[in-house]
Amino acid sequence: MSSSSVEREEGAAFLPKFDAAGLVTCVTTDAVSGDVLMVAHMNEEALRKTVATGEAWYFSRSRNALWRKGESSGQTQRVVEMRTDCDQDAVWLRVEQTGAACHTGRHSCFYRKVERADDQGGARLVFVDAERLFDPSAVYRK
Repeated sequence: MSSSSVEREEGAAFLPKFDAAGLVTCVTTDAVSGDVLMVAHMNEEALRKTVATGEAWYFSRSRNALWRKGESSGQTQRVVEMRTDCDQDAVWLRVEQTGAACHTGRHSCFYRKVERADDQGGARLVFVDAERLFDPSAVYRK
């Protein structure tokens, strides 16, 4: 292991390891229930703002833009705890979620489970915990 690996894996310094696009993966869970709410990405600015404000900030790859969770929907996330994995290329946020985490209006982005559909290895999606907490067309008027 190189000295930078030892420092990153065993040291006390927060040294996020961004990918080639300048992003780290962020898994966000509900601090009370433990439910996985969403998986997103953060760039350096989103990480910095999250630490500084205690609110969840992300980087949208599709819009190529920084965004604060809830800035348009009101469905905010207050960070209770932030962790990083062993080599600091992923972040885990434990949050207090106000309303729904998913842009579809659902509590979590993980509202479908994958089930085996046939003996040939085919799969299908089954809706679970899929009740909408808000109407996305009313919240995200385009």
